[in-house]
Amino acid sequence: MADNDKGKGLKRGLTNYGDTGFSLFLRKSFAKSMGYTEQDLERPVIGIANTASGFNNCHRSVPDLIEAVKRGVMYGGGLPVEFPTISLGEPYLNPTSMLFRNLMAIDTEEMIRAQPMDAVVLIGGCDKTLPAQLMAAASVNLPAISLVVGPMLTGSWRGERLGACTDCRRQWGRYRAGELDDQQIAEVGSELSTTAGTCMVMGTASTMALMTEALGMMLPGGATAPAVHAERLRIAECTGERAVQIADKRLSPDEIMTPHAFSNAFRVLLAVGGSTNSLIHMTAVAGRCGIKVDLGALDRMGRETPVLVDLKPSGTNYMEDLHKAGGLATILRELSPFLHLDCKTVTGRTLGEEIESARTWSQDIVRSIKSPLKPEGGIAVLTGNLAPETAIIKQSAATPELLVHEGRAVVFDSLEDLAERIDDPDLDVGEDDVLVLRNAGPKGAPGMPESGYIPIPKKLAATGVKDMVRLSDARMSGTAFGTIILHVCPEAAVGGPLSLVQEGDRIQLDVPNRRLNLVVDDRILEDRRSAWKPPTLPVGSERGYLRLHLDHVEQAHQGCDLDVLKPRSSGAITPE
Repeated sequence: MADNDKGKGLKRGLTNYGDTGFSLFLRKSFAKSMGYTEQDLERPVIGIANTASGFNNCHRSVPDLIEAVKRGVMYGGGLPVEFPTISLGEPYLNPTSMLFRNLMAIDTEEMIRAQPMDAVVLIGGCDKTLPAQLMAAASVNLPAISLVVGPMLTGSWRGERLGACTDCRRQWGRYRAGELDDQQIAEVGSELSTTAGTCMVMGTASTMALMTEALGMMLPGGATAPAVHAERLRIAECTGERAVQIADKRLSPDEIMTPHAFSNAFRVLLAVGGSTNSLIHMTAVAGRCGIKVDLGALDRMGRETPVLVDLKPSGTNYMEDLHKAGGLATILRELSPFLHLDCKTVTGRTLGEEIESARTWSQDIVRSIKSPLKPEGGIAVLTGNLAPETAIIKQSAATPELLVHEGRAVVFDSLEDLAERIDDPDLDVGEDDVLVLRNAGPKGAPGMPESGYIPIPKKLAATGVKDMVRLSDARMSGTAFGTIILHVCPEAAVGGPLSLVQEGDRIQLDVPNRRLNLVVDDRILEDRRSAWKPPTLPVGSERGYLRLHLDHVEQAHQGCDLDVLKPRSSGAITPE
């Protein structure tokens, strides 16, 4: 592996030919074939990670962003060089994009490490790209700065404002219930994603963008500007110029991504009613820094951190509204008493200095901390005999009446079992039951797909049932809503208690007291455990990346990273 810490610009990490002088001569000679002058090749090199793909509609504006970044780099005196990496388009990947987040992190890390660059601009956005890039940046520890593509603008159908993908799920639920016909749902589908950019609700992409800005790895204001807005291009240009400056100052990620900075990011996650996926992703990023995430501390933080942002799925508005309201700065100003304001950001200034310099104005998207949208943070952490290593629930998007509930388990053993039986008219299920899906976790699925948003059985949906308690070792989209328990750890595929649940068992949920229990005698559970056998491994698991994933992926509460990619723990813990 090339040593990318020696020299600057094209002198970094020379290819091994046994003669370093020849290596540099050959590198420059080949670079000149692209039209560069000798003077160009003496400049600091700024890499630009290109994640555009025909299978990633969210990133179709990336070519324009690259050109804007290049302008900024050249204005700053650097040499911009773009390079491709894996691109993860959420709805196009089978079985789930999450399976490939760690693969993208490997790809990005190794390309940054192996190629000569003094700093890197990481252009991401669609759900798994940004966390993969942050994981890579933490591992390489080369000066890095994030630039997201930005959210889409909303569409409209018959006078109703629509946005991906909370409204996708809501309207599909109406279709399943027979409230919309085939023509109407097709019309809706044409108005949900009408521009370039990421989902414009508080899904994973939006949440990760806000958390990354709060973490200090993105320029102020960079999280919310819409993808098609001119401001997005101006942010890209400024990002390129700043990349040259952090290369010169050698401002590395470990100076920014500290335990206190992660604490700030998790505070924002709770205050915006953010995606449950972002908890997994930022846990993985922290893990790459040798920092452990304490979910108990996160839950305590949640009890004192209200939801402030009125955005779907916890509220009613969209990301363009948050941008017009002042973006993240408006949120941070309300959260200031809870934040570590001395954390350094990629600007070189502290978070407190950035908040102080940000403009704010009267608006109604971000609530006052004295008059919040919801009194507690969006995510609650549960424990109990069904989730000894924790489970989570997005309580801000749940039905309040179901947050304390006991019901009979209706169990689906796999994604295939769910697909085959959920709409069977003979399914023995009532609206007070608890729908249980297992073997859908990091190893079991594999890849932990967003299948935790178990659909309401069609025969119940047709009677008007909109929500039920649902429980799984899977994830769900950050755009989804409902009383849904996720990330049950350990997962069923490794013998967690979820693997022992049987049809008709009673399950107790008590979110205020953070409990999730299976009401079955311990002796009966031990008998079931002795008879348990692990599920059959998926096709293709004997080799390749899937083999690597199954052998090394960690559980959800650890971030679902591959254990071989993480450094030894530094002993640091976040949040604090």
